[in-house]
Amino acid sequence: MGLLSGLLEQVSAQLEGQNIWVLGPSLLGAVLLLSVVVNVLSQIFFKNPNQPPVVFHWFPFIGSTIAYGMEPYEFFNKCQKEYGDVFTFILLGRRMTVTLGPKGNEFVFNGKHADLCAEDAYTHLTTPVFGEGVVYDCPNHMLMEQKKFMKFGLTTETFKQYVPLIKNEVTSFFTNSPFFKGDSGRVPLSTAVPQLVLFTASRSLQGKQVRQALTTTHAALFHDLDMGFTPVNFMFPWLPLPHNAKRDKAQRAMAKLYMDIIARRKAGEEQEQEIDMIWNLMNRTYKDGRPLSDRDIAHCMIALLMAGQHTSMATTTWTLLHLAAKPEIQQALYDEQIRVFGKDLAPLTYEKLSELSLVNNTIKEILRVHPPLHSLIRKVKSPMHVPNTNYIIPASHFVMAAPGVSAMDEQFFKNAKEFDPFRWVGHEKDEDNAEKFDFGFGLVSKGTASPYLPFGAGRHRCIGEQFANVQLGTIISTFVREFEFSLPPGQKDVPPVDYNSMVALATAPAMVHWKRRQH
Repeated sequence: MGLLSGLLEQVSAQLEGQNIWVLGPSLLGAVLLLSVVVNVLSQIFFKNPNQPPVVFHWFPFIGSTIAYGMEPYEFFNKCQKEYGDVFTFILLGRRMTVTLGPKGNEFVFNGKHADLCAEDAYTHLTTPVFGEGVVYDCPNHMLMEQKKFMKFGLTTETFKQYVPLIKNEVTSFFTNSPFFKGDSGRVPLSTAVPQLVLFTASRSLQGKQVRQALTTTHAALFHDLDMGFTPVNFMFPWLPLPHNAKRDKAQRAMAKLYMDIIARRKAGEEQEQEIDMIWNLMNRTYKDGRPLSDRDIAHCMIALLMAGQHTSMATTTWTLLHLAAKPEIQQALYDEQIRVFGKDLAPLTYEKLSELSLVNNTIKEILRVHPPLHSLIRKVKSPMHVPNTNYIIPASHFVMAAPGVSAMDEQFFKNAKEFDPFRWVGHEKDEDNAEKFDFGFGLVSKGTASPYLPFGAGRHRCIGEQFANVQLGTIISTFVREFEFSLPPGQKDVPPVDYNSMVALATAPAMVHWKRRQH
């Protein structure tokens, strides 16, 4: 420890009798050097065998933030090889304990609410985007009630109605979008898909009136909201950065759109033409008898549209890119359409979607290769023992699951990096046989110890999973019916992942060439 003592003496000598403002740069340099040395020596000499190993890092506070932020899966895989399935890294001053593999997934997703808290992990990210009073900005029991309210639009009967609505929105988009004029062309998926997904989700989940109020301008607003989910906002959501200013402006604009609709309905200016989600929420009360405020309804509507649509946007984009790279799978999908719907391609229906096994397996495979969320986080509320280890995770830590790591592990999936929808043949119904539990918003699988969990698991499993499959299946089927598509000349593979958002998007512009089919 002689080096440390020497540095301390050197800093003290510089400070003694000196003007701190004059010595500012040199003093700052000495303090930074000292902090690095102390940080490194503490990692070497003060390891705690009862806590997960800490990923080596040079700089305190910054820790492994840069390596994790740039390539999270590369970071996870490297750490797994060096430290095992359980390790801790520093993310902007916070201690994140990662638990990988199926057992690691189970540890996080099956944790009791008394031990692990999603609200404390996400509220600083989600509240500026969704708005106050909903989702993670309220007690867990209220979140569970809000999820239960949403079941109104997530039933088999509503899904049957949604398929033709979604199909009509897709074909209308093909007719009206400047990207699909003529018999062939090219489309930047990073621009077109967010618009398409927003229109299909709003028309089905939120109703005709909301859909009529939305334009491509609102698609841009939802992009600005989505950019609120940046890694830096995990720690500093209040920073006066340009993307945060756009986020806040977009949130106010979307909330006003919904609240204006509510106000007109309360004033009797709007005749009830269909029982949509807004009418549903306007007539709901919490268990204590309180109705939802206009603000709560508006924020729930933003959350409903945002929570699933940024992931559907990513999944749709990746699906079209991989199909463009593999025309033989495109052709197999088109042949399946002919087999199930006939040569005249009868209209898509909810009942028939379940017969499109290759479409469903393609979506399942995309979610394996490109899970929308690379990290799922909980705040540790009380010390937790990691099974089969000596590790105790302190209450000051966060825990992080990364199911995408096990989903791309050769131990569980042969040729894991290869996009191959046919690997799921014969395994389509595996989860149907798993034990299920109702946390208050419908039955979900309790199968948390799995290498494949694209929708999460447990009490925070995505309630929109079934809707996502209906929406994605309808969009992809309609694309395959209408077009043949390919990657730009000279491009042999799909573009790399853009990790600037918490959602794993394809790097813009994600261009695809298309040619209209001659039926």
